[in-house]
Amino acid sequence: MESKTNSGSIETVIKESRSFKPSTTFIAQAHINDPAHYERLWQASQENPENFWEQQALSLDWTEKWKRVHEWNEPFSKWFTGGKLNVSVNCLDRHLSRHGNKKAFIWEGEDGTVTTLTYRELHQKVCQLANALEKKLGLKAGDTASIYMPLIPEAIIAMLACARIGVAHSIVFAGFSSNSLRDRILDAECKVVFAADVGYRRGQALDLKKTVREAVQECPTVKATLLLRRDKQTALVSQELDWNAFIEGQSSIHVPQSFDSEQPLFFLYTSGTTGKPKGIVHSSGGYLTGVTTTAKWIFDLKDSDIYWCTADIGWITGHSYVVYGLLANAATSVIYEGAPMHPHPGRIWEIIDKHKVTILYTAPTAIRSFMRSGDEHPKRFQLDSLRLLGSVGEPINPEAWMWYFELIGKKKCPIVDTWWQTETGSILISPIPGVTTLKPGSATRPFPGIIVDVVNDEGHSCKPNEGGYLVIKNPWPSMLRTIHKDPERFKEQYWSKFKGVYFTGDGAHKDEQGYFWIKGRVDDVINVSGHRLGTMEIESALVSHPRVAEAAVVGRPDELKGQGIVAFVTPRDSREKLDIHSLSRELKAHVVNEIGALARPDEIKFTKTLPKTRSGKIMRRLLKDLAAGKQVSGDTTTLENPGLVELIES
Repeated sequence: MESKTNSGSIETVIKESRSFKPSTTFIAQAHINDPAHYERLWQASQENPENFWEQQALSLDWTEKWKRVHEWNEPFSKWFTGGKLNVSVNCLDRHLSRHGNKKAFIWEGEDGTVTTLTYRELHQKVCQLANALEKKLGLKAGDTASIYMPLIPEAIIAMLACARIGVAHSIVFAGFSSNSLRDRILDAECKVVFAADVGYRRGQALDLKKTVREAVQECPTVKATLLLRRDKQTALVSQELDWNAFIEGQSSIHVPQSFDSEQPLFFLYTSGTTGKPKGIVHSSGGYLTGVTTTAKWIFDLKDSDIYWCTADIGWITGHSYVVYGLLANAATSVIYEGAPMHPHPGRIWEIIDKHKVTILYTAPTAIRSFMRSGDEHPKRFQLDSLRLLGSVGEPINPEAWMWYFELIGKKKCPIVDTWWQTETGSILISPIPGVTTLKPGSATRPFPGIIVDVVNDEGHSCKPNEGGYLVIKNPWPSMLRTIHKDPERFKEQYWSKFKGVYFTGDGAHKDEQGYFWIKGRVDDVINVSGHRLGTMEIESALVSHPRVAEAAVVGRPDELKGQGIVAFVTPRDSREKLDIHSLSRELKAHVVNEIGALARPDEIKFTKTLPKTRSGKIMRRLLKDLAAGKQVSGDTTTLENPGLVELIES
């Protein structure tokens, strides 16, 4: 693979003052393109966040306007209280007169099959399902439903039908084990499960019905499983209803109710520091305000855009920036069921050219995988339709940022490096592409109406470039409302470390220009001889080396220093025989040169692959066990690569 950049750690980039302004062509066409006007708006939003968010909420269709913008009973927040709306109506009905024939989704399967749904067609299917759920199953507002499906249009139809009738949905990524699915169904007390019999990935048919059937056997609250039979040979078992037969004959007209702004829209379970997943509760009005506004501003959405977020709807990114935020803006999105590098390494670039994708939003882990596969694959395709690139899920190292910018964006596409969480609901830190000067590796500045700081152990603001804890100092509309059935855990986890502010759990620092540099989870910070070192910082240094494709750094117990540093490194493909001892010495010296002697890894383990979830995140918990010489423990059912780690021996 070719390597055209030598950008190193975040600190190196700061010293070089490497920055990129949007092109004059992009600025001329951007919605927000006046830096002075934007700065005044941003400053005003910092002084009065509630006023900013009230103005944004006016862009939605409300059947009853709110009586109060915000109620704060620390740490519990309510937004637009007294206001009523229907989320499904805001995503579909209000667009029909102008955009009824516009494509809402372009779905492509791994085999190249393509299905499109216009806003009118999507609306009709959602109405049919909503009618059937009410009439045949008696579902009503306040009930809950589980969705365990691959990334197909029916999964999104299920989401919108639930939202339409006031049923909170709980999507479980179609890769979790039956035990994980069971636990989430039980916690949410779901009355119906939406499922598909199979999913398709890497040329394989994945048996999803077996997982669902095992889970549902232990869930007494479930009235029925609504099964989409993609395989004609699949037979129904007890309590299962055929999806197509269920909606057959149902009217494509459904009269929606309006629901309180604080009506729960969905639960989404996320891992915590304890073993039990947390059921994050998101509202309707506040959540939709946040995702609608951020999607429009950050992605500079236009009627002509073809947008592609590669995330699965099982994760918050799929909820916010595949479904709700994009549909509320009447956008056209590509959704793809399958692996982005199957059946060949250029699959993602092939799809971009095929559908003339203009906006690509993907994860740094995926970007590094594309880098590793070689420049020759994207170079086979035009990629001329792209005008904006995005990054999500974890901090992006500067070398990957530069590769993305130069090779994929051809130096003309701004990159919106976004920071947010399942808990935040919407993006909180990000460039605004028409006005923000970009720095590789920095998520830049907070979105308007969001007040962010970096504080030390005492809760005091850190000096520029001084590492500390990332906190949010004001409530915002799309924030989680609580943890389902566990408000005490909500208070303890997010609001107890620093009084009156939301603790993100991430480490960060802010530079002299007010740009934020996210270092990763605080529990991914290694304490070496009393010095705190961010694993992301060391990983960034390793990946900046031209012979490294990917790296993951973890700590292991050390009697002398408290913690030692172990790096798992995937080398770039090479025709030469790998001398791991020589490369290990070279990489240790490189880290010392980039960061300092304290950051020198105690051990570097070379591996052909890193253990990742199907959403692309590296499972560092497993690496910590391996680094400490322990047997790998915990649930590994969400791994994309079942072999965990295949070490390269000398």
